[in-house]
Amino acid sequence: MTDTPRRLLLVNGPNLNLLGVRQPEIYGTETLADVVALVELTAAEHGFEVRAVQSNHEGVLIDAIHEARTECAGIVINPGGLTHTSVVLRDALSSVALPVAEVHISDVNAREEFRRFSYVRDIAAVHVIGEGVAGYGIAVSKLVDVITGHVDD
Repeated sequence: MTDTPRRLLLVNGPNLNLLGVRQPEIYGTETLADVVALVELTAAEHGFEVRAVQSNHEGVLIDAIHEARTECAGIVINPGGLTHTSVVLRDALSSVALPVAEVHISDVNAREEFRRFSYVRDIAAVHVIGEGVAGYGIAVSKLVDVITGHVDD
């Protein structure tokens, strides 16, 4: 573990910049800044730093994932709508060979049929779905357990 960077990449996809105002009945009233603060706090409790990126542009997210290859130990990602559509985002996550935690604020399995499919699901080591913004903190803790080898049964 000594050669592993003590940094996580937090990736939030399209429309997540509107957290707090976009469909609060589904996504709640917490903002993207609240998400980043929670992830930074949870990561710090485990001795990790966070690099956070949000974009409505797929290529920006892919570039950030590629950069994480050498500077991060893992990736926490809420791909937003790209979850259901983006093979290239999946390819980027696969290509960097870092453990991935997939997060969804709402219970995508209880929503529209198209939201039940995820290109990220089978490559992610951790899945946290439907836990609201708190799910990001859960995902960080579980991902750190994967990274450090402290996985509970």
